[in-house]
Amino acid sequence: MPDVKLNGELHRDHRPSLRCDGLEAMLIYSMSVSVDGFIADREGAFEWGAPSEELFRFHTALVSDLGGYLLGRRLYETMLVWETDPSMRDNELRATFADVWCAIPKVVFSHTLDSVQGNARLAEASLAEEIAAALDATDKDVSIGGAGLAAQAIELGLVDELRIFRYPVVVGGGTPFLPPVTEDVPLDLIDTRTFGSRVIYERYGRARDESD
Repeated sequence: MPDVKLNGELHRDHRPSLRCDGLEAMLIYSMSVSVDGFIADREGAFEWGAPSEELFRFHTALVSDLGGYLLGRRLYETMLVWETDPSMRDNELRATFADVWCAIPKVVFSHTLDSVQGNARLAEASLAEEIAAALDATDKDVSIGGAGLAAQAIELGLVDELRIFRYPVVVGGGTPFLPPVTEDVPLDLIDTRTFGSRVIYERYGRARDESD
């Protein structure tokens, strides 16, 4: 298997890419997750998921490779400060991430917002149609979040990869990373990495039948 160079470091893929030709864009769902599978705790807090500098650089490298982002209202409002608040650029690392985030075209799904700011537009079509349009518009991967919107895409069978940053904490309840499913979803482990902060990165792809 070929090695993949990311953020100056080599990571070995454990299986071939899901891409048929090495160029086809994929839909990715990536979040910080507790050991027991939640992206926010029972009070909606997620401060336990604050990244170390090493992990922040890794996130920036991953985000810089995206060609689009589909997101729900809450995630949009959480991330909007990177496009509107100059104080978020108070050091080189944060300024780099802000530049990367601002450059990504975003589609926001909301029943309550009349308009959005930054490099974003409100969704005008169904989730499946917006995903198809986002993937057709780029040769890069496209990401989706947060949990509610991603759950719909998972239920439609449209998510190609899960990228989990698993933090060493048990929160006992809250917003789950994954929705309940009615049948098993086989996955292939593509890559793992453990950071100095003991956060474990897990990358999974949908298992393919040999006939695919």
